[in-house]
Amino acid sequence: MTIQQSDVLYTAVATARNGRDGRVTTDDGRLDVVVNPPKEMGGSGSGTNPEQLFAAGYSACFRSALGVAAREKGVDVSGATVTAKVGIGKNDDGFGLIVSLAAEIPGVDAGVARGLLERAHEVCPYSKATRGNISVTLV
Repeated sequence: MTIQQSDVLYTAVATARNGRDGRVTTDDGRLDVVVNPPKEMGGSGSGTNPEQLFAAGYSACFRSALGVAAREKGVDVSGATVTAKVGIGKNDDGFGLIVSLAAEIPGVDAGVARGLLERAHEVCPYSKATRGNISVTLV
């Protein structure tokens, strides 16, 4: 389901200069990072890269969605963490992404945890945005 512009609560604004080998800044100045391709892709690896930024955003968003799923079921996930691994590689169209989301949920039964992960994947805005576009594995 698509949201309408009138329903937008917040809009993040970031500007990239020189693409993968340059700098990314946000309009409020809170983020100002040098980006460089990783060494594995022929770059210097001296800065961050778009995949790391995507992993950071996805893991934070998914952890929040996990909290939503847990509240629905009355489960405490206060000690939970989510780690996103974002891979980039060649595909038929040039390059594509693949994601693995790994959650550690202390004190929660494995079956219950799996259900929470699946529910979080249904409600997470990043998951919604990537669904059908890239492979996302839940661990």
